Amino acid sequence: MQRHTADMHADTPPESIHMMDAGQLAAPGISFFVMRDVGVAVGMGAFKQIDAGHAEIKSMHVLTEVRGRGLSKRMLTHLIDEARAMGFRRLSLETGVQPTFLAARALYAKAGFEECPPFEGYAPDPNSIFMTKAL
Repeated sequence: MQRHTADMHADTPPESIHMMDAGQLAAPGISFFVMRDVGVAVGMGAFKQIDAGHAEIKSMHVLTEVRGRGLSKRMLTHLIDEARAMGFRRLSLETGVQPTFLAARALYAKAGFEECPPFEGYAPDPNSIFMTKAL
C-alpha cells in the first residue's frame, strides 16, 4: 500500500488522486484482494460497490519488480470474475492520463473496458480517464 501511494503521488496532482487509503479499503462495500508469491504480497486490487448493479475498481497495483509476468492481467481478471459473481452488471474505473498509466490503460482496454464519462461521485478532470465494462 505504501508503494502504491507513493506511485500515485509521484506524477499526479493531489487534487486528481482518487485512490482509497488502507482505512477506506477496510470499509463495508469494499472487496479487497492481495496477490502473494510464496507468501509475499506482490499485488493488490479492490472494488467498491456503487449500487446494486455497479462497482468501481479501486487501488489496483502490482509491484514493479514482478511486472511482466502477467500478474496485472490475473488480478484484473480476478476482480472482474468476483464482481460478476457478486451480481454486478457493470464495472467502472478511473485512471490517470500520465504516461505512467499507459500500460494500465492498455490492460483495461484489452479486457474490454471502454472510455466513458465521469460516473458516481466524479467530475470531469483533465488528469483522469474514466472507463467502464458491462459484465
